[in-house]
This record gives sequence, C-alpha cells and structure tokens, in this order.
Amino acid sequence: MKNVIITGANGMIGSLIVDMCLNRADVAKVTCVTRKPLALQHPKLVNVVHHNFTDYTAIASHLQQHDICFYCIGVYTGQVPAAEFNAITIDYTIAFAKALREQNTNTIFCLLSGQGADSSEKSKILFAKAKGIAENQLLALQFAHSYIFRPGYIYPVTPRQEPNTMYLWMRRLYKIMVKIYPNVGVTSVQLAEKMVAIGINGGDKTIYENADIRA
Repeated sequence: MKNVIITGANGMIGSLIVDMCLNRADVAKVTCVTRKPLALQHPKLVNVVHHNFTDYTAIASHLQQHDICFYCIGVYTGQVPAAEFNAITIDYTIAFAKALREQNTNTIFCLLSGQGADSSEKSKILFAKAKGIAENQLLALQFAHSYIFRPGYIYPVTPRQEPNTMYLWMRRLYKIMVKIYPNVGVTSVQLAEKMVAIGINGGDKTIYENADIRA
C-alpha cells in the first residue's frame, strides 16, 4: 500500500492524478498540498492548505512517510512575467523537493516538466532553460527514483477555460494534427495515466518524452 503526495491538485493533470490514486486499491493515503481547499472529500484524502511555496517548515509533519510524489505545479509561458515564471518553475519545485527529501529517504519523485526542456541550461528560450534547471536540480537531490515527464501540447479531455488564443486553437485542431504528427502532444488522461503507472510500478527511464508518454 502506497502513500502518495501531490502538488498542483487543483490543476488539469494534478486533479486527474488525485482521482486515479484515490480509486486505486494499492494506494492507502493521498495527501494534497494546495493553496485553496479541494472541492473533494474522500476517506483516503488529506488536504493540506499551504500558502508559502518556498518554505514548508509549517507543514513538515505532513511531508513524512510518502512513497510517491507527483509534482504538477506549473504556469504557462507568457501568463506571468519572466521572473515569476522562473520562481514558479524552479524555486517552487526545488523548495518542495528539498523539504520532501529531508523527511523521506525512499520517495519516488515524478515531475511534470515539458517538451523542449534543456538539460544544458543554455537555451535562450525561457521555458526550455527554466525547465532544464528545475530538472537538473531535482536529479541532484537523489531521490530513490526520479521520473521526469516532458509532454508536448496537453489536450484537455474535459473542456476548460483556455489560457490564451493559441491554446484555444490547439484544442480545436488537436484531433486533426495528432493524426498527421502523433508527437505533437498527448491527452490529459494519457499523461496522468502514464505518470501514475510509472510512479507506482516504476519505469526503465528517467526522462519520458512525449513519444514515451504516448507509447
């Protein structure tokens, strides 16, 4: 029986992972660290409301005894200024990972990253460089296992309010585009299912690119 901790549980992928984990017989407890309470109740669910995503001292006890972490906090490029994008993508991720690592020795960490993340950290593209830095700093923490998922466009199976016009058009065109270029993206369900499967059962890679997620 696994104890799971999830961030970004109010988001598109995080919320799917929460539901999938709650419905698994091999998951005993699901702890969600969120800024606002979840609109969900379940006997397995522990919802920890926390507002400082660079300091987890106040909730350290809730970070103990977790077998698997699904880290799903993120923000779209252009949605916030560059400095804030870097803070959310790098600082938030590593602050949480360090706090979790201090409390656990055998946790598996699953990071939702993105296609094009640059492990060399030399890219001039904000998204690519920031994602690459976050991935590298996570790997340096040496969790029991770290799995990094790099999806392309994520097609929302459940319709949502799109963040900008580009995503609105991508949602409309995805089912046509994916027939021509399969690795343009994945569905939200495909991604969540892959993350849960690898997190719980293990995988043979550290980095899962879009094609690996679709496989």
